[in-house]
Amino acid sequence: MISLHEGRGSRVKKTPAQVLVLGMSVVGCEPRIWRRLVVKETMWVARLHDSIQVAFDWFDYQTHTFTLEDLRLGNPTKRDGVIVEDDRDITLADVELAKRGGMIYDYHFGDGWRVDIRVEKVMPLVKGEFYPRCVEGGRAGPPEDCGGIEAYHDMLACIQEPNTEIGREWIEWLGPQHDVERCDVAAINTALKKFGK
Repeated sequence: MISLHEGRGSRVKKTPAQVLVLGMSVVGCEPRIWRRLVVKETMWVARLHDSIQVAFDWFDYQTHTFTLEDLRLGNPTKRDGVIVEDDRDITLADVELAKRGGMIYDYHFGDGWRVDIRVEKVMPLVKGEFYPRCVEGGRAGPPEDCGGIEAYHDMLACIQEPNTEIGREWIEWLGPQHDVERCDVAAINTALKKFGK
């Protein structure tokens, strides 16, 4: 007997598209500076870099590296026996981020920033939602070129004394609209939407 399905082979079921809920904290900052992003598992690692830059209000002036155990991804280089592979050619699914549970993001080596990234949840992708998106956050990102963690904490102390010369200098440098207490999730999402669906 001839089957109507003859010659088609067995159907291979596609794995349903997934999203990752990523908790991100700037290491060493007190009070804690954090974001919660929802991203597609198929996102390029380089696009995650772009999303982190937007989420913490940084400007991508410096080099970056993602570290997952012995794997380093970012601005490609080979220096002192350390190889950093190009993050533009690999997705979060390719590095099995959901299984690994997290990674470290370093930005602006030396006086820069380290972000601890943890996978908090894996969920099915919802059609019609935009990704990446920020769902929560705490405090404004540390200013990119303020000099690193120690200088950032000094800055926080100085702006508490706006009548001192150094307090006025920091406030002027930050600009009148800067509020260290505020994470503007709506502004982050407006910027992230420019990445497209």
